[in-house]
Amino acid sequence: MQRIALYPGSFDPVTNGHLDVVRQAVHLCDKLIVAVGVHHGKKPLFSTEERLAMAHEVFGPIAAAAGCAFEASTYDNLTVTAAQQSGAILMIRGLRDVKDFDYEMQLAGMNQTMAPEIQTVFVPASVTVRPINASLVRQIAAMGGEISHFVPPSVVAPLKAKFA
Repeated sequence: MQRIALYPGSFDPVTNGHLDVVRQAVHLCDKLIVAVGVHHGKKPLFSTEERLAMAHEVFGPIAAAAGCAFEASTYDNLTVTAAQQSGAILMIRGLRDVKDFDYEMQLAGMNQTMAPEIQTVFVPASVTVRPINASLVRQIAAMGGEISHFVPPSVVAPLKAKFA
């Protein structure tokens, strides 16, 4: 049986924190699906297509180097439903701090009730990326600050362009 893992998020933009989670997750599964959430009530900075392209460009080579199949897709329903529809048996969730842990534990409990066949796996952020948060990265970029420490090199120019 193939171990398929779903890593959901908005990825608006892809950050070094996301990259850190993917680097760890590709060793836990045979196939990793990065699922870009599409929430019609939210107005993301990057379009769905741009976020998918970033995911392919940044995460695809990491998965390939680890011998892990990779896919990037979108979903607009419950995350646990997207996991079920993709055949995932693992849901990857990154943790930066105790605030994340409390929220993610609640979410994992609700998801387990709805889909007991899907196991949530918490991936702790490496020390160097713990403070990175996509909302803060967008704020820094909007104010002309240096973002290269927080996002992969291929994301720097597109992010700066959004605020040019």
